[in-house]
Amino acid sequence: MPVKNRFAELLPEITEWRQDIHENPEILFDTVRTAKVVEDKLKAFGCDEVATGIGRTGVVGVIKGKSTASGKVIGLRADMDALPILESTGLDYASKTPGAMHACGHDGHTAMLLGAAKYLAETRNFDGTVVVIFQPAEEGGGGGKEMCQDGMMDRFGIQEVYGMHNWPGIPTGQFAIRPGGFFASTDQFEIRIVGKGGHAAQPNKTVDPIVTTSSLVTALQSVASRNVDPIEQIVISVCSIESSSKAFNVIPDAVTIKGTIRTMSKETRALAETRLKAIATSTCTAFGATADIRWIPGYPAMVNSEEQTEFAASVATEVSGACELADLTMGGEDFAYMLEERPGAYILVGNGDSANVHTPEYNFNDEAIPAGCSWWAGLAERRMPAA
Repeated sequence: MPVKNRFAELLPEITEWRQDIHENPEILFDTVRTAKVVEDKLKAFGCDEVATGIGRTGVVGVIKGKSTASGKVIGLRADMDALPILESTGLDYASKTPGAMHACGHDGHTAMLLGAAKYLAETRNFDGTVVVIFQPAEEGGGGGKEMCQDGMMDRFGIQEVYGMHNWPGIPTGQFAIRPGGFFASTDQFEIRIVGKGGHAAQPNKTVDPIVTTSSLVTALQSVASRNVDPIEQIVISVCSIESSSKAFNVIPDAVTIKGTIRTMSKETRALAETRLKAIATSTCTAFGATADIRWIPGYPAMVNSEEQTEFAASVATEVSGACELADLTMGGEDFAYMLEERPGAYILVGNGDSANVHTPEYNFNDEAIPAGCSWWAGLAERRMPAA
């Protein structure tokens, strides 16, 4: 099953959809226009059911095969939201919304899944049901979690779920995947270190939160180097340090640090939270300061199911001739919430030698569309073969 000829025929049309979405980016749950575009197209394709308002602005389409005797139901998910980035591509179809840009390729994901939905609704060459899922707020809003909390999996009887993301650096239209932990959990922390301020010439009359913070930032790195099994993945980054003083000669009363901890397992994630809180408290106590600690849970680690990963890779190999083992990434992905509810897999499709995602110069490569559409359609036809 190489790239389907039908998607080569549809490429100009799907490209037009993609570039229209690119030109009109929407952030987080404010994907009102995009959701309406998706809804209208799914209805025009003849989907058996189109549901809106799931996870606030999410859209779900149901496509039944020529037969549903197998009782199988698979979900295919694409994300719709953009990023708060000022675009600098200079494209004819560049963002018309200042400060918003499709800098991660969700415009391409949405267009490819729409293309697959059109093909599957035309052919229905499978025995079962396909549920196409268009999700808002992947970029930090947890739209996947909200769609699950709205009962999406049970409402549509989804048994397995699959997702895809474009990836710069992988040859265009090629695929990569890995079983097990793939994307990291993305927790955040904020620690306010409170001491006693004073004159820089009289540090003995202060409890210096700057010195305390300096020790704390260094001590936090011991979580990775001395508390976590060396074969486990963990990244602790302090990304912001702000004090209540802007003067050269004033020791401040307080300092606030902010950062992120990324891990690949529930056990390491729990350990990291426990150790961060203990180290912050004890370090501040040792210097006579106090710590006000705020732990902000983010996305859980995204873990691909073994059997579904093998199946997804086999379909990708049929489409492009090969499917490589993907590297671990410490980035986050809220498809993790769907994989916590159902077995499934997440795959990468090559975007070629392009600018990296989350940069003002990035653009989704439309040449990847036929391969991406073929993979999604192939999942349905291979998982639920027509009698």
